[in-house]
Amino acid sequence: MKKKWLLPIFASFMFFTGMGIHDAKAATIADITNTAKAYIGAPYKYGGTDIKTGVDCSAYTQLVFSKLGISLERTSKAQYQQGTSIAKDNLKTGDLVFFNTSGSGVSHVGIYIGDNNFISATTSSGVKVDTVNDPYYWGSRYVGAKRIANFSDYGEVKDAEIDFSIYASRGEVALRLANKLHLDTSNTNSSFPDIKPSSKYAGAAEALKKIGVFTGDDNGKFNPGSPMTRGQLSKVLVEAFHLTQQGTAEQFIDVPGSHWANNYVGILASNKVTVGKGDGTFGVNDNVTLVQLEAFIQRLAQ
Repeated sequence: MKKKWLLPIFASFMFFTGMGIHDAKAATIADITNTAKAYIGAPYKYGGTDIKTGVDCSAYTQLVFSKLGISLERTSKAQYQQGTSIAKDNLKTGDLVFFNTSGSGVSHVGIYIGDNNFISATTSSGVKVDTVNDPYYWGSRYVGAKRIANFSDYGEVKDAEIDFSIYASRGEVALRLANKLHLDTSNTNSSFPDIKPSSKYAGAAEALKKIGVFTGDDNGKFNPGSPMTRGQLSKVLVEAFHLTQQGTAEQFIDVPGSHWANNYVGILASNKVTVGKGDGTFGVNDNVTLVQLEAFIQRLAQ
């Protein structure tokens, strides 16, 4: 059974179908944007529906909306038949935006996330953020937009679970790092009080502690079933791979000089391990997804 970690998010969602605008009061603007951004960096694959091996544009939008309990058709052309048409100057976060990239009508779809930006699965770079009015490509190919649901600013707070088939737990981070670093994981007599010798994380956690990557929390616990933020992962990667600053690093607006992770994030960026989320931010407090974790490790291994 996969482990879960409780955290407060907004109310659980009903499952919606149909052609009109759904009343998604339980789903917030934060829900749709955070869910959409969780897959940044996922690979593109024509006809693909598996986020790990690759998805096409409509499979990506279908996946994101399904996480919020909203059903979309499979293709971009079919999705263009759903919802209600919205003028370009009335776009709201969560609207689907459509483009003609093939010369024969609707062939690409993305999710509008505000500030003239949208996120989609692109053939060139996988899931990424682009500008709707981009003068070099997207602007001239824009077809229209559809509102599938109304996303609210606020919602009722309740407990929900993180899906560790999407997000990386601390234990999973330890396993993948130990494997990539070819560490000796034979010692399963863990010094972390919350990891039993029989745990699949025991050897990896102990090996990483031995080289100073993990030290435990204030109580000495490893917390293998907890999520890890992108900021925390930046520190772990820098220390695990002994990275140093390489020239001038890109600056991210959510990681100012006073932030504890600024140096670690800067080192990652200077080593071309990360380029951020495409909107000027690093997502320092976002939980790391498995796709993002694998992408970071693969770039470090090159």
